[in-house]
Formats: sequence, structure tokens, C-alpha cells
Amino acid sequence: MLTENSSLAGVDFDCSAARAAPVNLDRAIAMAKAQLLKLQNPAGYWVFELEADCTIPAEYIMMMHHMAEIDTALQAKIANFLRSQAGADGSYPLYKGGAGDLSCTVKVYYALKLAGDAADSAHMLKARVWILRQGGAAKANVFTRIMLAMFEQIPWRAVPFLPVEIMLLPKWFPFHIDKVSYWSRTVMVPLSVLCTYRVKARNPRKIGCAELFITAPDQEKHYFSHVKTPLGKAILVLDRLGRCLEPLIPDFVRRKATVRAADWYMARLNGYDGLGAIFTAMVNAYEAMDLLGVPPDDAQRQTARAAIDRLLVVKGDIAYCQPCVSPIWDTGLAVLALQEADQQNAEACCRQATQSALSWLAAKQLCDEPGDWRVQRPGLAGGGWAFQFGNSHYPDVDDTAVVAYAMLQADTPAFAENIRRAAHWIAGMQSSNGGYGAFDADNNHYYLNQIPFADHGALLDPPTADVSARCVMLLGKLDVEQLEYREVIESCIAYLRKEQEADGSWFGRWGTNYLYGTWSVLLGFAAAGVAANDASVRKAVTWLKSRQRADGGWGEGNLSYHRPWVRGVFDSSTAFHTALAVMALLAAGETDCPEVAGGVNYLLKGQQADGFWHDDCFNAPGFPKFFYLKYHGYDKVFPLWALARYRNGRARRTSGMSG
Repeated sequence: MLTENSSLAGVDFDCSAARAAPVNLDRAIAMAKAQLLKLQNPAGYWVFELEADCTIPAEYIMMMHHMAEIDTALQAKIANFLRSQAGADGSYPLYKGGAGDLSCTVKVYYALKLAGDAADSAHMLKARVWILRQGGAAKANVFTRIMLAMFEQIPWRAVPFLPVEIMLLPKWFPFHIDKVSYWSRTVMVPLSVLCTYRVKARNPRKIGCAELFITAPDQEKHYFSHVKTPLGKAILVLDRLGRCLEPLIPDFVRRKATVRAADWYMARLNGYDGLGAIFTAMVNAYEAMDLLGVPPDDAQRQTARAAIDRLLVVKGDIAYCQPCVSPIWDTGLAVLALQEADQQNAEACCRQATQSALSWLAAKQLCDEPGDWRVQRPGLAGGGWAFQFGNSHYPDVDDTAVVAYAMLQADTPAFAENIRRAAHWIAGMQSSNGGYGAFDADNNHYYLNQIPFADHGALLDPPTADVSARCVMLLGKLDVEQLEYREVIESCIAYLRKEQEADGSWFGRWGTNYLYGTWSVLLGFAAAGVAANDASVRKAVTWLKSRQRADGGWGEGNLSYHRPWVRGVFDSSTAFHTALAVMALLAAGETDCPEVAGGVNYLLKGQQADGFWHDDCFNAPGFPKFFYLKYHGYDKVFPLWALARYRNGRARRTSGMSG
């Protein structure tokens, strides 16, 4: 638990007052660096809050009522947080400033009602009217309907058929647990137990939400009206057929499948970091353990609950629950920013801090541990890092590339083996199309996104441009001295060229959005030796410059995931996106261009008295279109990194000219 002690894209920007390096650049970098160093944990790492939309804290309240383990004081604090996040129309968005989302609003309404809010209170009435105008709770997404079924608010026929027998399917079958992403399988396996046995939430106060339905839930016939594609409809027929045939499943088969599912998630409980180290999977496992008779005093069950509680953020009279934590990612990025900031004015305290961080990271590298990624790459030696404090079954190439790159820049012999193992692992995790998914290779069985369970469209972990670019960034820097990765790099660069959008940008899967994707690729291209005058690079530069706002900054909202034609557009500039754009242009050799000077000037003017910057907006998707995040460290790390890189680039250019 963490406890507190209108777009103007394309407008010409007047850079006449910002063509020279501002005189306060060094001071700004020094302030930000000093503040970032203060936030380092004594153990060596950084970890910032990772905020999601209100579904996660709402689900925490539901979990307490499902298990009849209600902490009334904590519940009141979470309820305070939820009420504070409501939109003017009573709905709840997936990200700050976004449109209301039906499923999120249904969960929050029900959670607040469970917490004691009267249905006729003003905020509840406003939310209910909004929900009914959207078609009612019957139109909510699959995960919301499963929750409602567990609380006996809708019949089980309203949710997809998810029998535990999926654990017995052969690998050649069209659906297999190994064919979906890591987050999907850690959520689905314990959920299949809950759904198969039609678990009933204890719901001690017997709170219902029948008022959220236009048609009585038992009479509703259109729970799957959202399925529109021919393949989706065909699979829905199979789904219904499977439900009809379920009574014919022999008891011994069901018992065998249940044991296999329990063995699967129990082997991956992951101690105090939890199953998959993600909230939803942890809750499903905890509730499945209870359903299958694991007693409350069992050590593993108690640890599973403690893992969930470690995701809480409590500040005075409000509290919320994070979807996971991000210490490896936060620490790797912080080190990269500090390394850049320390180039011109090296300080012993900064060097000591980065070395401490890298030593902490070195101890977190996963080498011989079992991992689900080994299903696709059984002969590959380990060497990756996970995203969280501990998640041994699920390292990812994105974190691995960032951490190994930071170690490489440290130029310390002690990390040579860590770097070697990381690079070898990344090279071996390349997918057949040349790109990289985050956690698995060739996790691209796209037809599975058509199954009724996958209405969020994020069942898979296929290659993406941003992750692939980070892998190229590391391997490209290594390949300057050794050519063993040249074929891997060239294949990945070819993939990235194919992924470039017609306007010159790249899609950002794990950060918002095209500015993030374009930053990722241009840094990767530069490290891999792609020339600044390369046609792809020049096209990206033109796009970036066209997105600069009148104040010199850049901004992009999550609306670009829903409406791609507004890519690189937002109603204001942000420090995070401005830093991305500045670094991307610098990577393309644009050190002296007026657009970079304008971006630097924007960052300097926006720095706060404490040395940091402040962006209100959510800055990354968990799943594009369905789940968004705010990394609270991004407006602290990226502006520092960008300003330092700008200063260092100008210094190298001046030194070269003097020579």
C-alpha cells in the first residue's frame, strides 16, 4: 500500500524569441535532476503512481462485498475518490477529459451503492439517468456483465461461455490458452473456474441494481447484439452450442480441468506481487481460491490478498487502487534521464544514484526462471526484466531493452553479462514478421479477437512499432561494435518501415499515441544507424513539425485511438508530449531547427517551482480504446531527458565546429 506521509496543429509557430539556447537551461536541468534524485528509494529504484480509470477502485469495493471482507474505513475513502471523478453528466470516462463510458459508469454506480450511497441521491440519480440513456447495463461489456452475473443481477446466459475445460484443449485447437496474451491468460484461467461453477458473491447487504436495466435482466434477449461480423456471429453460435452441451460433460473431465486450472494459477501466484502482477488477475485468483475451498488462514491465500492490497494508494480521506506497479520501467527511464542530465555537469551523487539503480535492476534480471514465453521459444536462454517488482513468468522485451540500454550507457564492466543476456534474449524473441510483441513471440492469432469474450479487442500481444523500436534501439547500439544482431536489426527496421503511417507517423501501442510511437521509432532508427536524410525519417520529421502548437509545445489525447485522423492533436500542449517531440526531432538531426527551440522554450516556461512539470491527462493505454493509464512519473522524467539531450546535442555540435 502506498500511503501519503482545442488543437492548433499546423499553426506556424514564431520561434524568433527562442532560436538561441535559453540562458536558464542549465538551471532547469539542475532543478529537475535534483528533484528526481530525491524521489529515489533507498533500495535504488524509482516507482511512481500508476493510475487507471475508475473501474479498478470500483472493482476493489466489489471484491470486498464478493468476499464479505469489508473494510468500511477504506471503502469510504475509495468511495470519496470515485465521487470526485464523475463527469458533469454523471458518467465516468476511461481517461480524464474523455467521454463517459457505459461499463465504467455501471461499475462505479454499483460499487457506490454497495458502499452505502442511496440510489435516490443526486449523483447516483444523475449516473443512472445517463446509463439508461445509453441502453442500460445490459449493453455493458463482457467483464462488467460477468461481475453482474456473479452478484446475481443478470443470468449467466448473458455472459460468454467460458468453461474450465479450455485447460484441456490441445495446442492445435483454434483456441488455446497459450495463443492469447499473458494478461488474457492470467485473467481467464481463474475466471474460467468462477464462471464454470457460477460463483455467487456473498453480497452480505444483498444490494442489487435492477434500476439500471431497461428490460428486466431475465427477459433481455440482446446481450450479444454488439457481435456484428460474420466470424463473430459464427463463433457466437458455437458459444451457444457449447452451453447447450455443457450438461453432457462428464464429471471426471470437469474435475480434471478444474485441477489443471488451479494448478496453473497457483504455480504463478507470484507471492506478494500477485498473479501476473496485475489487479484483475489477482482478484480472480483470490476469489477462485475461496470458491475451491482454500481456507482463509491458508498462507498462500493470505499472501494473495496482501498482494492486492499493495496496489492501494491512500492519501488522506481518499484512496484508489492501481492496476499494477511499474518500478522496473520507472527506474530504467529515470536512469536514462539522469545519465543524459549528468553528461555536461557530472556529479558524484548522480553517478552514485544511477549505479545504485542499475545494481538494483541487475538483481531483478530473470534468467533461469520458468516463463510462459518459453512455450514459443523453448530453447532460448532467459535474460529479460519484468515491468513490476516481481513477475518472473512474464518478462517483457520493452523493459528489457530500456534497462539494458541504461546499463550499456553506464559503461560499467559489472553489467556486461546482464547486457549480453538481455540482447540475446531480445534477439530470440523476434516475431516472424520482424517486429516484437511485448511478452510473447508471434502472439498474433487475430481471429481470437472475434470470440464473444474478447469484446475489448485486446486478447493478443502482436508486434507493435513502439516495442520493436526499443529493441532496435538496444541492438543497434550494441551492433556498432559487434555484428551478430545485424540480420535481426535489418528485419525489424523493415517491419518498422511497413508500419509507418501515410502521414509519416507511427502508432503508439503503449504510450499516447502517434507522438509516442514516432518518438520510439526515430530513437530506434538513430541508434541503428538509419541516416537522418532517410526518406522515412524525413517524412516523420515533417509530420512532427506540422503537429507543433502555437505555444511551441505538442500534445495528443487518447481520442486519437478512437479517431486516428486526430493523431498528434490535443486541446493543449503537455510537457510529456513536447519532450517526446523534441527528442524525436533531435534523433533525426534537427538540433538547430526552430521547432526544437520552441519546444525547449515551452518546457522551460512550464517548469514548476519544485523543478518538475505537471500534466493532468492520461498518457498511455493499457488497451487502446478500452483501458487507459496515467504514469505519474512521465511529466517528471521525460522533460528532464529532453532538455538534457538538447543541451548535450548543442554542446557536441559547438565542440565539433570549434574543432
